[in-house]
Amino acid sequence: MSSPPAAPTTSFAEASKHLLRSTLLDGLRTLLREKDWARVTMADVARQAGVSRQTVYNEFSSRAGLSQAYALRLAEEFTGDIVRAVDENVDDVEGALRTGFARFFANAADDPLIQSLLSGEAKPDLLKLITTDAAPIITAASARLEVMLVESWIGLDGPMAGRVARMIARTALSYVAMPPDVNADSDVADDLAVVLAPSIVVARG
Repeated sequence: MSSPPAAPTTSFAEASKHLLRSTLLDGLRTLLREKDWARVTMADVARQAGVSRQTVYNEFSSRAGLSQAYALRLAEEFTGDIVRAVDENVDDVEGALRTGFARFFANAADDPLIQSLLSGEAKPDLLKLITTDAAPIITAASARLEVMLVESWIGLDGPMAGRVARMIARTALSYVAMPPDVNADSDVADDLAVVLAPSIVVARG
């Protein structure tokens, strides 16, 4: 009887790189609680994390690379909200979407980079992340959502799962630049769930 294939392992170098990136992005989040994105430098991020400025440049290349990495992690957190909501609302597509979008709006409203985007002077570099340069974020979020839509109780087939995943990702991203009023979060989440759920139900067959 053959043995099952060994689980993939993470090398020390990969684990170290992941830890470094997480530490730097956590440091950026802390800094953004204290001052606007426009005043955050790569040197600030290095000091916050206790590394050299060159280390930050080696990891992200530029402030644009830093902000994109941060935004990609936000996208991962958003998809995590949806995945958990699906797990918690078995056989209730509308409830899963409502819960997932409500959490996304609440977390987005509290995130300091998004707060910085929406306050003070215009920040074209951040705005590009969710408009003209949004493809990496949409791709990353859609890929994880597609896996969830196939492997969870929703059970969509691959091509349909991809379409639905992209629809959810693009819809969520469209609310970042003009988020709903904090008092209307639940209403907007409910509206989105009511509109989007029937198409997913039909796609399940």
